[in-house]
Amino acid sequence: MKKYFIFLLSIMFVMTSVNHSAFARTPFSKELRDALALIKSDTAQMGEPRLEGETLSFGSTKINGDFTLVDSLKAKFGVNATFFVKKGDTFIRVSTNVMKDGNRAVGTILDPSGPAIAAIRKGDVYYGFADILGNIYDTAYEPIRNAKGDIIGIYFVGHQLMFAERSKAKKN
Repeated sequence: MKKYFIFLLSIMFVMTSVNHSAFARTPFSKELRDALALIKSDTAQMGEPRLEGETLSFGSTKINGDFTLVDSLKAKFGVNATFFVKKGDTFIRVSTNVMKDGNRAVGTILDPSGPAIAAIRKGDVYYGFADILGNIYDTAYEPIRNAKGDIIGIYFVGHQLMFAERSKAKKN
């Protein structure tokens, strides 16, 4: 019994010590990795990312209000996607296929106390579960950096978990 207890404690220690930017293995892991790689590749082909006021652009392509890229990821991988822009200490959705009250959740902010924001503020990628506007998602967030290396936004891809999947996520 004592060995079992020590084993459980060591697992709990490892789980709490793990860097959240490390990649979590879930049923959607490959989709999220592939979708994040594609959105980064597509935007890199457009040009350098830049932020002018609250407008995010890649090269001459303005992302705000343009849903082409996020909708193409939904069609190809079945994932939700968002571009966030940095405004002060917050990040605001400017292009998304995440829905709120039947509409795209443009203008809503990234949860300032959620697990992803801590990784992003350190410049790290975050993979893991997150509550997005009241729904649980398996997610990937990665900072968008300008030519100087400053974080100006965030790439997000995620898969909304259904009821049975949510139960498993809450237990983990």
